[in-house]
Amino acid sequence: MTATARAIDLARAAAAAAEDKLATSVVAIDVSEQLALTDVFVVASGETERQVSAVVDAVEDRLRELGSKPIRREGGGREGRWVLIDFGDIVVHVLHEDEREFYALERLWRDCPTIDLTGQ
Repeated sequence: MTATARAIDLARAAAAAAEDKLATSVVAIDVSEQLALTDVFVVASGETERQVSAVVDAVEDRLRELGSKPIRREGGGREGRWVLIDFGDIVVHVLHEDEREFYALERLWRDCPTIDLTGQ
């Protein structure tokens, strides 16, 4: 089983919204073979807590426009160094660069394929 077309479309929209706010190292990982809870992880980095917050807001706004509301949002708070937004089909992780390097989500999920975010 691979990620659904809907999940891939949402991942691409989330990635585009993140990039619009100058997020760096945006990747999408197809975790559908490994997890029953979601199809895709989108991971993006921000240089500052303010940028992390701006990326999160942009992703939520863009996916709401596509009819996908967040089921749950975790993290953020006062420090805003890692925010997880669960949309069901996809889970978006927006991390401060230091946390991204430390937790290395791509390394943890390296056995899963990445998704081409350009739509080609």
